[in-house]
Amino acid sequence: MTKKASIFKTFGEYFKAHPAALIAWLWVTIMPGIGSLILLSEYDWLYDINLTNKIQHTLFTLALACLMGLALLPTTLTSIAMGYFFGWWGLPDLLIAYVLANFLGYYLGSKLNIDFLPILQKRNPELKDQLDKRAGNIGELIFFIRISPLIPFAISNFLFATLDIDLTKVIRYGIPGMLPRTLIAFGTGLLANSFLDAKKSMNDPVQWVVLVILLTVSFWGLARYWKIAKS
Repeated sequence: MTKKASIFKTFGEYFKAHPAALIAWLWVTIMPGIGSLILLSEYDWLYDINLTNKIQHTLFTLALACLMGLALLPTTLTSIAMGYFFGWWGLPDLLIAYVLANFLGYYLGSKLNIDFLPILQKRNPELKDQLDKRAGNIGELIFFIRISPLIPFAISNFLFATLDIDLTKVIRYGIPGMLPRTLIAFGTGLLANSFLDAKKSMNDPVQWVVLVILLTVSFWGLARYWKIAKS
């Protein structure tokens, strides 16, 4: 209990001294939900968007990257919307935007959580040893965090940046981990009769079974990662 208390105390002291970091973590936790509510109530304007040339696709991709990278929209709902409103033509834009959003979210996380990891390691020397032991298997950690339905995209970006995980590894291992959820959501939107029906269909039994499978795989992978690295 003492070890956990000291870590939580470190969090409290750090956020007290770095209010911008606290606001940023609250932002990436709360804003995707608010953005979802706004999109679900004001989505008619998406029918008017026509992507007919490379310039329009480029600008739209950059806009998507900003929405996801700044945690203004969750990746799952964005994927549903892309599948429903733009079909297969929107899939390349979505995937490219996802990669760019990784860069943006990671960059903001690294700038807003300055010196957090060194401070945490200084207060808890055993943490540095644990991280060093697991450095060789960091790709597994990234993959299984990304595949988990419980860990939002924006929060995981901040987490990877805070832990000072190399960005190239975040991209290399994070994209395969994110693809199952992204493609499932995109396909749901693609096959739906309406945007709201697509959102509701994510709650049907089949989708819940898929989410449980992904969650199980994620927990199994993280437990395996921890066990192997510990041994």
